[in-house]
Amino acid sequence: MAAAASPVESAPHIPVLIDPILRAVAPVEGVWLDGTFGAGGYTRAFLDAGAERVIAVDRDPLAFEMAADWAGEYGARITMQQGVFSKMDEYAQDLDGVVLDLGVSSMQLDLAERGFSFMRDGPLDMRMSQDGPSAADLVNDLDEEMLASILFHYGEERASRRIAKAITRVRDKAPITTTLELAKLIESCLPRAKPGQSHPATRSFQALRIAVNDEYGELFQGLMAAERALKPGGKLAVVTFHSVEDRMVKRFLTARSGGGGNANRYAPEQRRAAPQFHVEKRKAISADAQELDENPRSRSAKLRVAIRTDAPSGQIDSKSIAMPMVKGLN
Repeated sequence: MAAAASPVESAPHIPVLIDPILRAVAPVEGVWLDGTFGAGGYTRAFLDAGAERVIAVDRDPLAFEMAADWAGEYGARITMQQGVFSKMDEYAQDLDGVVLDLGVSSMQLDLAERGFSFMRDGPLDMRMSQDGPSAADLVNDLDEEMLASILFHYGEERASRRIAKAITRVRDKAPITTTLELAKLIESCLPRAKPGQSHPATRSFQALRIAVNDEYGELFQGLMAAERALKPGGKLAVVTFHSVEDRMVKRFLTARSGGGGNANRYAPEQRRAAPQFHVEKRKAISADAQELDENPRSRSAKLRVAIRTDAPSGQIDSKSIAMPMVKGLN
């Protein structure tokens, strides 16, 4: 009897906002870097749209294993690079474009054994690279104050202290090791969700995943790496899925396109350096009604696009783009 297809094998992957991205960066040509390869949707779309070559970057080795059955169709036009997009300038220079989809890969959510989903029972893991400290390590080893800080700053969870207190109380009796165990514990701390509301554990699981994978640090360093890796005229397209990420990207592009403004209106106007990016549309692009109907994952997605100028790359303080930080974590 043949084994039933896993959710990862059977569910079609629909790249979020792919049509708006392709329109915004047209014409698609030259060498692109897909910094969040995942199931390969963006890479395939860019190759099919005319990119000469795509460098596919992912920290998860499973992504490349899953691509083995189709990547050969593109031959030398696709280059697989295991790693993190914060180091993209080490993998390539003079890029014509960079695309980043900051959402969790569907293959990671669908595999219970990866421990990302509060809807499937599995080990409390959440490691995208499959190495380093897991979510279980954080939940069982960090003190109550640190846990509460992670839940509040990374997940914007207002009941962070209540949840952290409950976690420490339970783990004192036995370690918390599975996703459903943690999800049920969080549920017990919060009011029952009303119809249409997200699962009570959504914010807490998001916070732990971000902490485990240092996602905000990766995003900040990745934006700076894109600035260094793109050639003049190169295009940067970033898709975010929650307000903190979008705020970081928006503030980065505002600062790097010369729109940062003076911190003190009474201070003398400072001489500004030439902007590193040009942003045509300050407002983020969202999914239209058709995409929302066809792909519910696009509901919270926002796209921002910028074009690299010929100004030298530089440095920017992570605080200036409102990057959340938990003291003592990383």
